[in-house]
Parts: sequence; C-alpha cells; structure tokens
Amino acid sequence: MAQTNEPIVKFSEVTKRYGDLVVLDKLDLEIKKNEMISIIGPSGSGKTTVLRVLMTLEKINSGVIYVDGEPLTHMLSSGELIEANEKYLRERRSKIGMVFQQFNLFPHMTALQNCIEAPMQVLGMNKEAAEERALELLELVGLSDKKDQHPSRLSGGQQQRVAIARALAMRPKVMLLDEITSALDPEVVGEVLNVIRSLNKEYSLTMIMVTHQMGFAREISDRVCFFTEGKILEQGPPEKLLDDPKNERTKQFLHAVLDAN
Repeated sequence: MAQTNEPIVKFSEVTKRYGDLVVLDKLDLEIKKNEMISIIGPSGSGKTTVLRVLMTLEKINSGVIYVDGEPLTHMLSSGELIEANEKYLRERRSKIGMVFQQFNLFPHMTALQNCIEAPMQVLGMNKEAAEERALELLELVGLSDKKDQHPSRLSGGQQQRVAIARALAMRPKVMLLDEITSALDPEVVGEVLNVIRSLNKEYSLTMIMVTHQMGFAREISDRVCFFTEGKILEQGPPEKLLDDPKNERTKQFLHAVLDAN
C-alpha cells in the first residue's frame, strides 16, 4: 500500500524517443495525491507525451514510471524489474482516467451507454450499478437530460462533458486532461472549465492537465510545470511561475501566449 507522503505519480529518468527524436529526456517529475498540476509549453515540448505514456498508449524507452507506489510499465519478478504483461498493465491503467481533446466517444452509443461500457467491461460492474453511477456523473456535468442522446446530437461542449463523466465512471485516482478545450468553440470553453472546477472541489482527485488556458491554469493549479525539449525547465505555484518566471525561455513563451489571447 502506498504511503500517504509518497507521490501518487512519479517519473524517474523517463526517456521517450521516436527514432532520433527525443520527446521526453530523462524526465523526473513527482505529483502528490490530490495535487492539481498544469503542464504548459510550446508544441513538441513533450507535454502530451507525458499523458500518453501514463495511459500506456506509448511505451517508454528507459526509466520507470510509478503510480500509487507501484511501477506502471514494469513489474517485479524475482527481485528484478521486467516489462509488464497485459494483465498487470490493465490493472495499473484502471487507476488512471484520460479525457482527450477530440472527445473519442463511441458514436453508436448514447451518452449513458458511453459512460457504462468500461465499468461493465473492465470493472465487471452489473448494468444497474453502472447506470446508477453514470447517471450521477451525468448530473454532475449538467447533462442528465441528454443521457439518451447520441454524440452526433450533442454540441462539442456537451460531448466533452460526457467524455469527462465517462472517465470518472472508472473511479480513477489520477485524471489526465489533454487540451480538453482546444477543439471547442470559444463560447463553450467556459462550461467545460466549470465542470473541471467543480470536480476539483467535489472529488479528491489528482489531476494532470495539459493546457494553453493560462487564466484557468492560474486559478485551478497547485503547480504549473513549463516544459521544453522533453524536460521541465521551470515549475512552481501558478502565481510565481506565470507572474514572475525566472527563466528567459519561460518568459518568451508566456509573452507569446498571453499576447495571442
């Protein structure tokens, strides 16, 4: 059992390469239980890769990732860390939920069906219990009246809120949010950010959010990490990092982003 003072997520010298391109460069990162982290940085800096390797959508080349005190992609065998098998990966992955920028809902399923599929298939919940949980979550994201609608009948903001409910239905310990407002019309960004705000208060979830919404990162984060070239160049509380960055590269990035908004 993980100790309470142990980080719930830990990257230890994690490297991820695509051919010669190094996307994560011996990354060290620790995230405490219930901490809300925002990751910012230029395109290609490795931000989304952090989330993708945590979801085991990408394999790392070296280093170890720990989730809840246990290695994520490796398992112990006779005292040695070896590459994890699919069963071990599935169990570890069930602690992590991810919301993508493109929603990724099943188009042939209603909002309710989208939210009960994984709890039934992966967690083995019965339909009645899965529906009860899903209805609570659709209520939480303000969409209980849309439970029987298919994604094509929902606006982008509504689809993204269903995707958040779907991720929460697995009762994850860690929630990953990948630029969840970037595919949305500006007028519906607020409704999705409001849901994240209420989740942050309601649930004691650890959240890791890749975002270009600096105002939101400032308001909701415990810590902001500025990534460049696969490493964390600078990190700290939002008011410190966003208002008084120490590194010249961080200053340039923030000027560019804030001037563009």
